[in-house]
Amino acid sequence: MPSSTIKDPLVCNGAALRKATRRISQLYDAALAPCGLSVSQRSVLLHIARGGSPTMTELAHAMVLDRSALARNIQPLERDGYLVQRRDEEDGRSRRVELTAAGRAKLAESNRLWRGAQDRFETVYGSERAAALRVALAEIYSDEFAQAFEQGTPLPAGRGAEAA
Repeated sequence: MPSSTIKDPLVCNGAALRKATRRISQLYDAALAPCGLSVSQRSVLLHIARGGSPTMTELAHAMVLDRSALARNIQPLERDGYLVQRRDEEDGRSRRVELTAAGRAKLAESNRLWRGAQDRFETVYGSERAAALRVALAEIYSDEFAQAFEQGTPLPAGRGAEAA
């Protein structure tokens, strides 16, 4: 189909979300550059901190990533000494991920820069709109949404946001 016949360039929800994600990643990456982390690396450290010592599977699920993508994302953080992987004492087949002291310090260092980016986003977009956007996106990345999508059934309004 020639592009001249497409009236809504954002008709594909997936493409629109990916473009928005790439733009926000660029902006947040620039804000975080002084601490040497990307927004995705900061997210990994934050999810590990929140999870305590999550297994790779738990961390991948929390981040809505497959395990191979997670493994690629944590390699530079492990190389830089911000996290370690340890064999799970209860299930030797599983690996747990933990922040090191350097990782906790790097996450703390990134917080001020991240807060600046977050505040700028809310200034530009509006804090109420930003809050509503986070709720809508949490619904979209929820397990309930994925199940409804696979089944082709409507998701009741307001469901899935608890996954945030």
